[in-house]
Amino acid sequence: MWQQQWILGNWKMNGRSAACRDFAARLAQHRLPENVLAGIAAPAPYAAALKQLLPAGWLNGAQDVSRFAADGAFTGETSAAMLADIGLDFVLVGHSERRQYFGEDHAVLSEKIDHAQAAGLIPVLCVGESLAEREAGREQAVVAAQLAVLADKKPAQIAVAYEPVWAIGTGKVATPEQIAEMHAFIYRELLSWAAEGANIRTLYGGSVNPQNARAILSLPHVDGALVGGASLQADSFAAIICATE
Repeated sequence: MWQQQWILGNWKMNGRSAACRDFAARLAQHRLPENVLAGIAAPAPYAAALKQLLPAGWLNGAQDVSRFAADGAFTGETSAAMLADIGLDFVLVGHSERRQYFGEDHAVLSEKIDHAQAAGLIPVLCVGESLAEREAGREQAVVAAQLAVLADKKPAQIAVAYEPVWAIGTGKVATPEQIAEMHAFIYRELLSWAAEGANIRTLYGGSVNPQNARAILSLPHVDGALVGGASLQADSFAAIICATE
């Protein structure tokens, strides 16, 4: 799996039971390439049901995980152990919307990553700069600071999604040069402290769609995509998956 391209969908706070069934039914009408590892991070109420509907071999994920590991009086929280118990494979950590709306900082994200790994889940760390930070020439410094949450862990398996905040859900996409430069920078950062022989996947996110997917996925050090709105429709998501061929 660490040699394949990853195409992960993030449904955010969207979807209903009927939508899950329709998504799976329409997806079954497409012939999807075998060189790609595809998956969906569904809202928590639908993750288990969607796992039963998606094709065998797909990754099933969550959009968040609790900072608390043990069962207890943490109303509204879902632990890593619970996500693993229902058969999920990965969890998004540090998405910019979690940082913005819920104030998640370095300490919180570090705990979430630890608990996800302990439960056997793959944490997909989301990093990215704001428009103001890029215009100030601080994009690499900002991303390096966000990546630093992994530095003391020396993980043998690392998945990072680079999502420039100014390109999420806006229709704006970073230029090929910007994407390639940042992905190369991320690789250098990860290799500077990762465990020897570590498996690394770096995904690009930020208004990925069927029209731009092939160009983005062909860039060096881009190992796949984290897809937002376009992952809600099976036809468009399948088109992005097929762009890996």
